Amino acid sequence: MSPLPATAPQSLIRRPQAAAVKAAVEAHGRYLKGLPAGRRASLAYIDLSHFELDGVDLSEADLTGALLAGASLRGAVLDRAVLYGADLRDADLRGARLVRVDMRGAYLRGANLSGADLSGCDLREGLTAVQDGAEGFRLLRHAEDRAGLDYAMLKGASLAGAQMSDAFARAADLTDADLSGATLSGARLNNATMNRVDLTGAEIFGADMSGALLKRAVMTGVDVSGANLEDADMAGVLRAPPPLIYVDDQPLHDLLDEHERFCTSGGAQGRAISIPQVDFRPLRRLKGRKLSGLTAPGAIFFGMDLEGVELQGANLVGADLRGTKLKGADLRGARLADADLARADLTGAKLGPLVISEGRALRTDLTRATLRAANLTGAGAARARLIDADLARANLAGCDLRGAELPEGFTAK
Repeated sequence: MSPLPATAPQSLIRRPQAAAVKAAVEAHGRYLKGLPAGRRASLAYIDLSHFELDGVDLSEADLTGALLAGASLRGAVLDRAVLYGADLRDADLRGARLVRVDMRGAYLRGANLSGADLSGCDLREGLTAVQDGAEGFRLLRHAEDRAGLDYAMLKGASLAGAQMSDAFARAADLTDADLSGATLSGARLNNATMNRVDLTGAEIFGADMSGALLKRAVMTGVDVSGANLEDADMAGVLRAPPPLIYVDDQPLHDLLDEHERFCTSGGAQGRAISIPQVDFRPLRRLKGRKLSGLTAPGAIFFGMDLEGVELQGANLVGADLRGTKLKGADLRGARLADADLARADLTGAKLGPLVISEGRALRTDLTRATLRAANLTGAGAARARLIDADLARANLAGCDLRGAELPEGFTAK
């Protein structure tokens, strides 16, 4: 039997037969559907360590103090379940749903939660009262060296609105995670990897983020004055942009108007512009704008509405397009190498070749681009260059990838 978490009384732990667990899961499924013979799964203080539970639906189940160390729960659904004081060390929870789960006092050291949805989870510390003979009760809590999310893998996980006050997540990997609106006051995040994490509106007062990697993290609406950020790497952190952006003493919106006139007049009016490394966020939206051939490498479009925008042949190398709305956008022939399109909505976007003359076409270049968790439903990406692109958890339903150069070993499902 695996070592017990500090919150699990030894006398309560029991190891069930696999058949009994299967029956409990099946009865729980009937309970969730309101069918006869349904019964909510009560798996409190059950030893399920190293069990294979991939894809199971245990929403609303009681797993208080359960031992799930080393268990496989890939793609499992645990919404609104109770995992208070559960031991999930080294568990595989990749892609699992854990929305609004009570995980107070849970032990997640070394767990893999990459791509998991933990929105609204409660990950604060927890206490358990245990009967102690004739003397009454005693309190059990996590020892500091066994606590929380230390060394956990949370790449691309959603922790939006999560309660993580005083939580331990030292040296955890939160790369590309969504922590918008999360409560992290007093949390121990020292030496955590938090590159490109979204901390929009998060509460971090009293948090220890010393030595953390926060490259290109989004920290708009975050008061950092009460947090410990000593030796943290904050290169390229996105804070709230100024209300107006000027380029060479000219307002950005005027420059874009000139470029759009150039595009719509066939070059007779306006002028083509080159504005590298510019923050477009003050404009909020470029919906439906005609900006073909725009030169804006390294530009910041984070979270903007670009639905239906025309950017054929544009130079957007290394641009930050995280969380943008690009539904129906025309990006044919665009240069998007090294661009970050994580969580972008590219539904129905045009990413195929741009025909510029008879027998000659420009292919859309997405070499090394990040498309993690992007929505490419119904997009046209025929012949696109996607060499070494990150397509983890991207929705490619109905996406046309005929003739595209895909990452090595990648197979479209």
